Amino acid sequence: MGLISAGLNALGGTLASQWKEYFYQDSLPENVLAVKAKKKTRNRFGGSRYEDDNIISEGSVIAVADGQCMMVVDQGKIVEFCAEPGEYIFDKDAEPSIFYGPFSTDKLKEILKRTFDRLSFGGQAGRDQRVYYFNIKELVGNKYGTPNPVPFRVVDRNIGLDVDIAIRCFGEYSYRVTNPMLFYTNVCGNVAEAYTRDQIDSQLKTELLTALQPAFARISEMGIRYSALPGHTQEIADALNDVLSEKWINLRGVEIVSFGVSSVTASEEDEAMIKNLQSAAALRDPNMAAAQLAGATAQAMRDAAKNENGAMMGFMGMNMAQQAGAANVASLFQMGAQQQPAAQPASGWKCPQCGAMAQGNFCPECGAKKPAENGWTCPSCGNVNKGKFCTECGAKKPAGAPLYRCDKCGWEPLDPAHPPKFCPECGDPFDENDIR
Repeated sequence: MGLISAGLNALGGTLASQWKEYFYQDSLPENVLAVKAKKKTRNRFGGSRYEDDNIISEGSVIAVADGQCMMVVDQGKIVEFCAEPGEYIFDKDAEPSIFYGPFSTDKLKEILKRTFDRLSFGGQAGRDQRVYYFNIKELVGNKYGTPNPVPFRVVDRNIGLDVDIAIRCFGEYSYRVTNPMLFYTNVCGNVAEAYTRDQIDSQLKTELLTALQPAFARISEMGIRYSALPGHTQEIADALNDVLSEKWINLRGVEIVSFGVSSVTASEEDEAMIKNLQSAAALRDPNMAAAQLAGATAQAMRDAAKNENGAMMGFMGMNMAQQAGAANVASLFQMGAQQQPAAQPASGWKCPQCGAMAQGNFCPECGAKKPAENGWTCPSCGNVNKGKFCTECGAKKPAGAPLYRCDKCGWEPLDPAHPPKFCPECGDPFDENDIR
């Protein structure tokens, strides 16, 4: 009886697998990363009682929607993969079906062979085929916060500041599954139903907070201050991806899309220290120091006028303080004027068309081309000159050398006495017709 029952189950399962299946997954919720697809067999007539869940028939349709990635796994091995929206027909090593392709003797033999294989497994199919859908949309709303202060290096090259402080950072980040094959192989595996975010989010958040320290180190090397971090979230996301590339991108196929910073705070002691250092560094400029001293002197004069012992006593104290000081306002302003570099004359050429000053090869006002420079090449040192004597060695300009100008386009060589063989503008060869 057991053999007969197994034979009936084998035959029933083979006949039930003749139906083509249709796989489709509705929009995946934001908390689902991967899910095993189910066949749509509801209210279908015939054979569904014997149909195996993990067998795909020839000609079965697998639909892929936007934001999804489909994967076919046969005996635990990935055999098909598709991330483009549309309809996919599966016919690779699937269960033979009389409803797909032309019916032939070979197909009938294949069906009988699969029936005997089922019989050898007690009436059940001796293989496992599954369809998985992966959520490849951006997954937002992942909150993070540093429970303990994170070291941040403050670098200000303008004042020579290089100091380490501790900051607290809070906000949200988003990530996306960019390589579903790696995610299936190393994370979710042959999951029976669905793989949700709560199974991995805790691990990702811990690794993210660990990677913040080297990521912030790269950000500080760019000269970005901690108070300006909310305006450089893309740089932080790129730095985090670089730090987490081995664990997230290359191992799990997950990548950070965006990184938002809600607030960044440092301790009151660190903030006061940075402000004091910046204020002290600003006074290294004599002009800044003179302005500070002038303001302090003006305030001292106002305070001296209010002196309880009389204004004269207050001004006497001011004079003693000025005599004890090493510098006054006038000398500081004089030092600042001496340190200012002299203004360099603007270099360039004057456009012969409109008279505007230009720097490049074309006039910025009218677009006229920069005129070619004429001159002669010194036979002693090779320097190009315009006058009668060389500006480098003092040699006199050679006399009697013919001067050339292209008779086709009017181009003149840099050294009119020694033209090239061909004009670089129109290609006309230089000959006696070009002597001017």
